[in-house]
Amino acid sequence: MATAVANSTPSLALDMSVLVLNRLYMVVHVVGVRRAMRLLFCDHAEVIHDEEGIFANYDFRSWRERSEIWADQQNPHDDWLHAVHFKIQVPRVIRLLAFEQMPRKNLYPSRQAIFARDAYRCQYCGRRFPLSKLSLDHVVPRRDGGQSTWENMVCACCKCNVKKGGRTPRQARMKLLNHPVRPKFSPLILQKVHNPKYRTWLTWLGKEAKSLFTDDFDAA
Repeated sequence: MATAVANSTPSLALDMSVLVLNRLYMVVHVVGVRRAMRLLFCDHAEVIHDEEGIFANYDFRSWRERSEIWADQQNPHDDWLHAVHFKIQVPRVIRLLAFEQMPRKNLYPSRQAIFARDAYRCQYCGRRFPLSKLSLDHVVPRRDGGQSTWENMVCACCKCNVKKGGRTPRQARMKLLNHPVRPKFSPLILQKVHNPKYRTWLTWLGKEAKSLFTDDFDAA
């Protein structure tokens, strides 16, 4: 497979994400473009592409051929990779051909997932910050038995976290912006669906997830 480089669009193609389905068309996780293209090239996966409401399946060869046909009619939300002798569109969804493992029912509250759930906003001062200025806060301190769960961890800026210290919000006389809850869907996936590039993902996330974005679609 020829080495591909990103096109010159503002969002580099290799920085995009690809939704991964198992063989039963159920969401498994999200991978980067390099990983997705490798799976396609090795025939471990196929592209699932929305063509005016009808989903078509493509292996690497047929996806490359389709890309060449439509290369001159690029949608502004599409991303493309340029190889030495051809251009190929970055897929948004791929399906693993020999993987039937069921999706995890329990979402793990990772640092990045907590930040995404809280929209990168400090839950004490209400301001948004870059990742370098954010920290993870246990509402009930761990020394007091607080656990590392969705319901006990929030996004906090470094300044507010230091101010709160090893106390509860009440003890520190600080008020939470929102009460932390366990999300029904992966925050890392849902935050990407706000980008028009990934709206096709909603088809695979289910009606409940799609309802969260009804206003976005109506506004568009």
